Amino acid sequence: MLAFSDQIVIPFLNALYGAVGYVGVMIAMAIESAMVPLPSELILPYAGFLVSDTSQLEPLTGAPWSFWVVVVVATVGNTLGSIVGYAIGAWGGRPCLMRWGRFLLIRPHEIEWAERFFVRYGPATAFFSRLLPVVRTFISFPAGVARMPLGTFILYSTLGALPWSFLLVFAGEQLGARWVDIRHALEPFDLAIAIGVVVLVALFVWWRLGMPGRAPKRG
Repeated sequence: MLAFSDQIVIPFLNALYGAVGYVGVMIAMAIESAMVPLPSELILPYAGFLVSDTSQLEPLTGAPWSFWVVVVVATVGNTLGSIVGYAIGAWGGRPCLMRWGRFLLIRPHEIEWAERFFVRYGPATAFFSRLLPVVRTFISFPAGVARMPLGTFILYSTLGALPWSFLLVFAGEQLGARWVDIRHALEPFDLAIAIGVVVLVALFVWWRLGMPGRAPKRG
């Protein structure tokens, strides 16, 4: 499945970067952060590869690709996409969950608990989630549902996106033409996190349904 995705993503990035350069990096990162699974593990190392090859000219400036410009536009794109995901959660997510959440086994007081959680731990959550594959793509939505203060969310999301962008662009620059190896190196982490999320959801549903199949306690 990942290989199939990469076969679509890589030609898309090649066309996007070839057309609008730095703006393309920003657009791709905005898409990834707006809850669309466009992997930054391909977006950024590919840009790093372009930085490593001085014969590759950025189309808007006509100059070789700049490492720091790529890092900055990637971080800006991440923040813009995060705001979109936050807005969807803030303006549509909470009302839908309050009305239809019972069908998803989510109760109103649990939504309120999530709000208190983001008030207390939101900055750390917004920061560290940006360093986790898979999670970083979707964290903006629950932050919006919980109405985490927008300014705080933007600040810590940006601070978390900056080292992520730096490391992946740097890795792509160092690997050069082998930039796609980064994606393969991170695949086990993607898979482990995805499995972990599925397991947690399954355990939540099992608990909500009264833990069917569990042996009763002996008195």
